[in-house]
Amino acid sequence: MDSKDKNAYHLFAHDNGIIIAYLRILEKGISYNEISIGRVLINKDYRGKGLARELMLKAIEFIENNMNEKEIKISAQAYLLDFYRSLGFNEVSEVYLEDNIPHIDMLYKKNTSI
Repeated sequence: MDSKDKNAYHLFAHDNGIIIAYLRILEKGISYNEISIGRVLINKDYRGKGLARELMLKAIEFIENNMNEKEIKISAQAYLLDFYRSLGFNEVSEVYLEDNIPHIDMLYKKNTSI
């Protein structure tokens, strides 16, 4: 937990009362100028089942439909670049170290063309 958690939206999935997947959504201005998604976590026993994709898609849908936002920024671990690209995120920074782990900033922009 950090000071941002009290002002965040928290999405999670559970199985028999155990949280198996989690992420948080932060309003504009807390981490970035855009709304952001962070702390995407999947219980190690539940990885490889599509939970991260499902939770991310729910978060994107919530942001677009309930918060009326079209842009979402994330700080992605570099090894997950292809995963986030598959969700519509694009790189907007060079790779940098955060907690000694390579990260890259990515931005999602809702496709509003018909």
